[in-house]
Amino acid sequence: MEINEKKIAERQVAYINYKGSYEEVPVLMGEVVGFIMAKGLQIMGPPFGVYFNSPQEVPVEELQYEIAMPFAGEAEEEGRVKIKTTPEQLVLSTVYKGPYSECGVAIGALAEHAYKNGYEIVGPPLETYISDPNETPESELVTEMCFPVMKK
Repeated sequence: MEINEKKIAERQVAYINYKGSYEEVPVLMGEVVGFIMAKGLQIMGPPFGVYFNSPQEVPVEELQYEIAMPFAGEAEEEGRVKIKTTPEQLVLSTVYKGPYSECGVAIGALAEHAYKNGYEIVGPPLETYISDPNETPESELVTEMCFPVMKK
């Protein structure tokens, strides 16, 4: 598994912060994309998720995460869809191919790489969804996994 250090540029995102099952991710993503399309905004990259805890730590109904999509343009927040600018981040990144349910392997590899190579993890993991699960077989899904880091 290839792991790289890179910077994610500052970006404006539309997002929904959610508490509950990961089964809601497609619904939330549809809501965020629908907001961007309805407002005539320009999509500036694939959707991503930020995961503040995990099923190993809390019950499913306590899972806390955000589903977001970068965009260009001006819009007001509406309903559950909020807008923010995320700061530039230094991350460790790897690309994972396979079902979302097995992404934990990549997250574990990133964490291990960080600790063995003098990085401190300074934020929750990000998953950028490169493939569309509506058009891609589960075994072929491509997801970029990242941990925000800083050098110790």
